[in-house]
Amino acid sequence: MQTANGVTLLLYGENDTLIWGMTNAERARRLAAKLESAAARIWVNLDYVFDPLWMRHIQRHPGMVITVAGVPVLGHVQNDDDAERLAGLSVPAEAEVVEYTENPRVYNHQLRKLETPFVRQLTTETVKDIERQSYFGAYKGVTDILTKYLWPELALVLTRFAARLGMTPNMVTAIGAVGCIAAPFLFYYGYFWSGMAAGFVFMVLDTVDGKLARCTITSSFWGNIFDHGLDLVHPPFWWVAWALGLGAVGLALPEDQLGLALIVIIGGYVLQRIIEGIFMRAFDQHIHVWRPWDSWFRLITARRNPNMVLLFASMIFGRPDIGLLAVAWWTLISLAVHMVQIFQAALIKMRGGEIISWLEQEQGQE
Repeated sequence: MQTANGVTLLLYGENDTLIWGMTNAERARRLAAKLESAAARIWVNLDYVFDPLWMRHIQRHPGMVITVAGVPVLGHVQNDDDAERLAGLSVPAEAEVVEYTENPRVYNHQLRKLETPFVRQLTTETVKDIERQSYFGAYKGVTDILTKYLWPELALVLTRFAARLGMTPNMVTAIGAVGCIAAPFLFYYGYFWSGMAAGFVFMVLDTVDGKLARCTITSSFWGNIFDHGLDLVHPPFWWVAWALGLGAVGLALPEDQLGLALIVIIGGYVLQRIIEGIFMRAFDQHIHVWRPWDSWFRLITARRNPNMVLLFASMIFGRPDIGLLAVAWWTLISLAVHMVQIFQAALIKMRGGEIISWLEQEQGQE
């Protein structure tokens, strides 16, 4: 079959085992439809299932064949003879073979990580484990500390549940948006614990919608706009509502101190985002994947989730006012770090150096 983007998909065999609620053939069709527009013939062995990164990778390498213990799984076919040989489960003589058992690693630009994307034989016995592997394969390698360590298992359960129900990622985003909108109203009236609970629901579902989109191959342009737009816009409203809610619990900050804290938090948040955007345009990569230290700092930099850790800690001690001040100070520190990062990169480039992600460098050394 030929997709609208010019990719011809050649499917070998049959496999009735469902993965994330769809057949392997349907999954392959969705993956092919997501490829960049280019004339290419992609051969797929339906006995196996593989990380989406492999199909994107192989499209860029005509003549490449992915094998598992010598058995062809995925190939970029260049002529009819190659297609016939693959249909006989033989590797074309001129093929560039990538043997999966040798643990080849590929840099995933989209998810900011260097990895060996999974390839597994799909059976009723292996499907649950493969779904787990594909779910964790959809995780960003460089992200915040809560997303990476606190709720992956909970989000996996919810992602599976949503897939079984046939929910779309936009449905999950819409449900999460209710918690996102409820949180600042609760903060404003001093119901900090309730607001944090609503925020927690939103933060977890903010993970689920992305994983559901990647695992079921149903991401869309407008879905990304909905999800990322909500992520980008809502944090200042949370912090302002938290600040104003302090008065409701008798812990209002002096007016000048409150105003300065909000200027630092909101201004720092906006400036950090601007710096990240400038870095991306100037150096064609995220600021957080340049060096190992930059990736580590992304775990705790002053974004919504790390800030919520500070606020949660302040609530344990019954001092949400100190929590707000801690967020202000941490935002200021994080902004300073961002400014140093972009200054260092600009200086290196001015001296004729290259800004290359440490993850890409590691791949090139293998």
